[in-house]
Amino acid sequence: MDILKIKDPTFLKNMKISEMEELSEQIRSFILENVSKTGGHLSSNLGVVELTIALHYCFNAPKDKIFFDVGHQCYTHKILTGRADKMETLRQFGGISGFQKRCESEYDCFEAGHSSTSLPFALGMAAGRDLNKEDYHIVPVIGDGSLASGLSLEALNQIGYQKHRMIIVFNDNNMSISGNVGVINSNISKLRNSKGYNGLKDNVKSLLKKGKNGEALIQAIHDIKEKIKGPIIDAGFFDDFGFYYIGPVNGHDFKSLIQAFETAKKKDVPVVVHCITTKGKGYKPAEEDIIGKWHGVGKFDIKTGKPLSAVPEDEISYSGLVAEQVERHMEEDKNIVAITPAMECGAKMNKLFSRFPERCYDVGIAEDLAVDFACGLALSGKKPFVSIYSSFLQRAYDQLNHDVARMKLPIMMGIDRCSLSGEDGDTHHGVFDISFLRTLPNIVLCQGKDAKEISSLIDVGFKCEKPFFIRYPKGNLKKAKDDSLDEIEIGSWEYLTDRSDPDLFIISYGNALMRIKKIIDDNDLNITLVNARFIKPIDEKILLEVLKKEKPVYLYTSDILKGGLGDEILEFANKNELPIRMKAIGIDDQYVTHGSLSQLEESLSIDIRSLFETINNDTKTI
Repeated sequence: MDILKIKDPTFLKNMKISEMEELSEQIRSFILENVSKTGGHLSSNLGVVELTIALHYCFNAPKDKIFFDVGHQCYTHKILTGRADKMETLRQFGGISGFQKRCESEYDCFEAGHSSTSLPFALGMAAGRDLNKEDYHIVPVIGDGSLASGLSLEALNQIGYQKHRMIIVFNDNNMSISGNVGVINSNISKLRNSKGYNGLKDNVKSLLKKGKNGEALIQAIHDIKEKIKGPIIDAGFFDDFGFYYIGPVNGHDFKSLIQAFETAKKKDVPVVVHCITTKGKGYKPAEEDIIGKWHGVGKFDIKTGKPLSAVPEDEISYSGLVAEQVERHMEEDKNIVAITPAMECGAKMNKLFSRFPERCYDVGIAEDLAVDFACGLALSGKKPFVSIYSSFLQRAYDQLNHDVARMKLPIMMGIDRCSLSGEDGDTHHGVFDISFLRTLPNIVLCQGKDAKEISSLIDVGFKCEKPFFIRYPKGNLKKAKDDSLDEIEIGSWEYLTDRSDPDLFIISYGNALMRIKKIIDDNDLNITLVNARFIKPIDEKILLEVLKKEKPVYLYTSDILKGGLGDEILEFANKNELPIRMKAIGIDDQYVTHGSLSQLEESLSIDIRSLFETINNDTKTI
């Protein structure tokens, strides 16, 4: 069929299983073709094609609420709900999001970008439905990586207690981004690979061939599972929470899926349908990936699997640079340990884990656990390095405040993907961390302008005896031309262009500085540029020198302005009763959509060109 002409999922109701199987292959090829051109989340979407078709076949969205934990695996859902003709704009500025968005479609009843929120939402939706005396199904789809998080377990506990009717689809592919970790995952794997389960699968196939009634078959499976309950996490795990358990079900077999969902619809208690799927199904490189390379991808060549935009030899990713420097320190200091919450691949920590397996820890999708685990290590005399994406760091704010900062623990936090992160959109832009970290006592917060300064700051961080946060954005940068490092004093700023009597000052930090400096140098502008590499503490000596000149000050940032460095500067001026004329160029009080970095900066009027246009309009000096 013509996928581009799909308007809504009602056409599925009249399809035979053989037709749905054909459709699933069409959709899988369509996703692969489109994501190779736009980039996006590939493996997770290839793995849930049949599962998503079966959901829309059995349930009646948008009345029934079908939604996906995180939402990055919703491409088939978008196609079935009439957005196939927009897939070529996926994650592009002005195009459709790579996640569910309520503003896009009535079929998107939920939206997120972080894991483990689906079950708490489902609980609230079910309670609201029952209070309103309404009748419809609530069907959250959650992966095994998300299921093991604290938030999901809290929700399971409460769902089992309140017993509101819902159908939780447990999408079990043994992966989150990289491979899953932890006892819960290990026990699920035991069930997945157990003789009891595999023998049961053979019995199921036999019964299906004999045409036995589907609901009776599901009930038989539900009874048989009691016989294989043991020291493994099978139905007994969900029984303990008060759920009716169906599974494991082959998540790529329509007959099994439909029978499971139809049975689940008839139950008046919370139900878990446990589906076994293959992440990356249908594309061999993605199916064989165990480290998360094909989870989120840029544009690539389908035939070769190679990216279309290779990193130049003289460049390195910010994450890769930081990981290299941490590796260098781990070689020299046996007390340094590295921690990541399920981002080993994204944070470029694979080599660390390979070289120092006894000192590297992946704690799964649990940022709060990662931070408090680091606290315990620090209290034991170790020097933890914790890599967390900026937008995920906020999930551990309580631990950062209550534990890390309050106890002044010497932990280095690598804040990856800070500032605007591009195509993943408002749930992934790391523009808020300065605002919520700056208020914490006892911490150091910094960002380097280039490879050499970032490396030097990491040196400083491992020597620091209190919490040390270093920010670095998504993308690549030029490698340092030499291996020498600078001695940097905590809290120190520097003049990158120093004029004796400048017309104005520009204060900035991070990777924008060298672009600003080039414009100043190329045009011989009478502007002093200040590298505010430490956002906390600030360099009061240099700031005092700047303010005493009583010249215009322009602060440039690609982060949210509220609570940021500008507020720190204004507070300092007010405290010292100094006059200040400052204009801040940055992100106003808003969430930012998805798109390329250059498009977003231009749309927000925070690109470098806009900075100098603002200066020119104000001062007529350029």
